[in-house]
Amino acid sequence: MKAAKRVAVIGAGPAGAIMIDALAQEKVFDVIRVFERREAPGGCWLGETKAPPVLQPDELERLGSRTADAPVHSVPSEFPARLPKSPTPRYAESTVYPYLETNVDYVAMQFTQEPFPGKQSDWSIAVHGADTPFRHWSLVQDYIRSLVEKRGYGEFVEYNTTVEKAEKDEGTGEWTLTLRKDGEETDQWWTETFDAVVVASGHYSVPYIPLIDGLGEFARRRPGSVIHSKHFRGREAYKGKKVVVVGASVSAADIAYDLTSTAQSPVYAVVQGHNFNGYFGGEAFNHPQISKVPSITRVDPDTRTVFFADGTSVTGVDDIIFGTGYTWTLPFLQRPVPRNNRVPDLYLHVVYRPDPSLLFVGAVNAGLTFKIFEWQAVLAARILAGRVKLPPVEEQQRWEEERVARRGDGAKFALVFPDFEEYFETVRKLAGPAEGRGRELPPFNRFWVQRFMAGHERRKEMWRRLNADSREALRGEGAGERVRARL
Repeated sequence: MKAAKRVAVIGAGPAGAIMIDALAQEKVFDVIRVFERREAPGGCWLGETKAPPVLQPDELERLGSRTADAPVHSVPSEFPARLPKSPTPRYAESTVYPYLETNVDYVAMQFTQEPFPGKQSDWSIAVHGADTPFRHWSLVQDYIRSLVEKRGYGEFVEYNTTVEKAEKDEGTGEWTLTLRKDGEETDQWWTETFDAVVVASGHYSVPYIPLIDGLGEFARRRPGSVIHSKHFRGREAYKGKKVVVVGASVSAADIAYDLTSTAQSPVYAVVQGHNFNGYFGGEAFNHPQISKVPSITRVDPDTRTVFFADGTSVTGVDDIIFGTGYTWTLPFLQRPVPRNNRVPDLYLHVVYRPDPSLLFVGAVNAGLTFKIFEWQAVLAARILAGRVKLPPVEEQQRWEEERVARRGDGAKFALVFPDFEEYFETVRKLAGPAEGRGRELPPFNRFWVQRFMAGHERRKEMWRRLNADSREALRGEGAGERVRARL
């Protein structure tokens, strides 16, 4: 494609941050503009002190039907404009809580040219040892911020700004972005035009909470009693409460285990009949104060009873926490439309096949994600600089069709694991060498995967050890109770 001169990047999380650097190092673009809806870089790693939103029944309906985060239906007739604040939620809230730690080895997380901070938290050292490879979330936030702010990149970014529409004029070949900046009482609206757009907005924003009979009324009567793991802000809020945690993956495991120290015993974990996370397994749920139960069939808001698929139930439930993943949304684009929780019509998860002036960084699922973002960003930057000859459209389409045949037309399509080396090398070779300018991509290093997998084993070993300690402690308490009873 013809080289672009004006490039817009949507998002300043980890994918957007490395995209800025890749574009800047090409040294050929006249305009690089980045639009970030939060007040600072960091994406899902950016913390905040505001209380999370209280989910209402109508919102739960939209989240469960995957219709939340819809496109805006009305925009100003003229630009620029200042209008009352938009009522449309964009799910930009933080996903972190005060003591959250990474669940991936820092070596697997860091970009190749930017070493990750070495400081470890006291908690991580206590449970993993002095050589713990995990880091407090605030270090990740600072790491992303440092990348954006180095070399003056911060001047490229417009914060507190949501991209509400991105439309291409096929006649001029220009993209027009309709932009909305949050204000205290009003929103500022305006438009800007570009030659190309890079979507780096991530997909850990819009929670998915399954539709369950009675759940909405339960939430209405007890505001704040139904949340997604995204809005979990710590164990202390659940002291002495009867809690059900839904989900068999990482967030649900962390939260269920965490609540064993404050909530009523047992904590009910909805995991039976569900697949555990492929990296971490189900060891966290083997804590003696966690009761594993099957799927929820309905909730009775009158008695606060949660009914399960095996006919059992729990009465007097105070809170239900869902660690059930997220929904892919692209409300600012007419095409592509996410399908089965993936983005279709992408070549190598990066190039929008019908129009390579639209590119994606981060349209993949977990596994060496920061490094994958780096490889994708360099490829995208080289394409926009006119330095990459893409294969014929038919070959690009064949790549997607063959992957659908192997992985299915759903979320697993975007899972790079276990074919890391093949993917990294394919992207690197297509991007080509830096040739004196541009960000250099090294050959794939299998050590990254070794550290990635070793970190998961280390967490599983932590769960086994702590669960064994908890069982021993409970046996000791039981023995003490028996002695006191005899006395």
